[in-house]
Amino acid sequence: MTAKALLTTLLPLVTDLSRELPEGERYRRLLEALRVLLPCDAAALLRLDGEWLVPLAVDGLSTDTLGRRFKVSEHPRFAALLGSPGPTRFASDSQLPDPYDGLVEGLDEHLEIHDCMGCPLFVDERPWGLLTLDALDPQRFEPIELDALQAFASLAAATVSAAERIERLALRAENEHQRAEVYRQASGQHREMIGQSKAHKHLMEEIALVGSSDLTVLITGETGVGKELVAQAIHAASLRAEQPLISLNCAALPDTLVESELFGHVRGAFTGATQDRRGKFELANGGTLFLDEVGELSLTVQAKLLRVLQSGQLQRLGSDKEHRVDVRLIAATNRDLAQEVRNGRYRADFYHRLSVYPLRVPSLRERGRDVLLLSGYFLEQNRSRMGLGSLRLNAEAQAALLAYNWPGNVRELEHLIGRSALKALGNCRERPRILSLDAQDLDLPLANERAAISPDLVCEALPAPAPHGDLRLATEHYQRQLIETCLERHQHNWAAAARELGLDRANLNRLAKRLGLK
Repeated sequence: MTAKALLTTLLPLVTDLSRELPEGERYRRLLEALRVLLPCDAAALLRLDGEWLVPLAVDGLSTDTLGRRFKVSEHPRFAALLGSPGPTRFASDSQLPDPYDGLVEGLDEHLEIHDCMGCPLFVDERPWGLLTLDALDPQRFEPIELDALQAFASLAAATVSAAERIERLALRAENEHQRAEVYRQASGQHREMIGQSKAHKHLMEEIALVGSSDLTVLITGETGVGKELVAQAIHAASLRAEQPLISLNCAALPDTLVESELFGHVRGAFTGATQDRRGKFELANGGTLFLDEVGELSLTVQAKLLRVLQSGQLQRLGSDKEHRVDVRLIAATNRDLAQEVRNGRYRADFYHRLSVYPLRVPSLRERGRDVLLLSGYFLEQNRSRMGLGSLRLNAEAQAALLAYNWPGNVRELEHLIGRSALKALGNCRERPRILSLDAQDLDLPLANERAAISPDLVCEALPAPAPHGDLRLATEHYQRQLIETCLERHQHNWAAAARELGLDRANLNRLAKRLGLK
């Protein structure tokens, strides 16, 4: 298609995308249109964030791609695209590794991309990100003029610019100081809260709301859900974001040292106190103090903390001198502190002072398909660490992750991906360029399969999968039931069923054909 013909075809799309749409929906429609106008097996829109590329929308790629964070220096094709002023098509025999190898949705055997093209996006004359197209056919993009991709890239840049302008105006109307960023660089590693489920979006809304205040926050949730990351996000969204965030794990210190760590001490206060030392409260002055595992504090320390929270004044151990501090407190625990109060193991006044704004972090099993996005994040980390070209999950492995109950939550998932990748690589006679993890590599129990699946993942209650001995057959049987039930719910409207299942329509159609439903 020529650039002129493409621009004529794009006019209705420009009108459609100019409406006020949620950012995700806007980008999804953009990629759907791209794949219609420039046929390909996969397309993606990625935002440049420092030295990382963050996928905002994908079409034709596995769900876990949205959770991956691609370090530009580790992906020469991305670096080449960003370094070019216009569209680039790579030779089908290019030796540069493709970041999407193994990630085209619905494929577990034909894994390598053979035709790839892309274009940098510029907003306000500054590099913003990339638009990429990939195909399994080595000659797919030969008849396409690069000018046609450039024309579409111009539309994509305008769409991105409009979406960001709307977002900036909304934030300014709410609070000109409120920050939308919910990640930070920590220990040289990109830390980000990843997810698209309703439970995750609700959490992010609460973080944005309480972040702009100075209220004390009590973060609760099961072990491994990421309470510390939530505390970091609240601090990043606050007016204190430029000030220090000081953390203390209350369970890691004996009672004899907790007071010194919190309030500091003077020389000679106890054996080993050879000089004056400021405590965490003073170090956090003007910023935020995060107390993790706050449920482990003794009643004595609770009483002393209560005084600081009420008056803003403290005394270092061994000193009568008062020090005034201005600190925002965020606390976290996996205990039921209200029950601890009823049992007499926790001070009621201290509990109520902590829980000015209680914030519960949902468990991983409540977050549906977020498990795949988070898996993508950890897969990319391990791919980089292990020096692999690609590290992926096959269909059975994805089904096993979705079916598992995750008692250890995100931390358990992180350790599982790292352990499984290492074992799978150890079982290879020769070092592979693409390493695929299957359900056996994950070694997850399949019990309680139905209880593990979130309402976000299903349209309505379904009977348990038929008892096949073969995991692939059991997975396909369940997928077939799920799609059929969703279609009935939506009167066989495939587009509506695809949205309910978290898939794009083209991918749902391909899956349905493979399962014999079409």
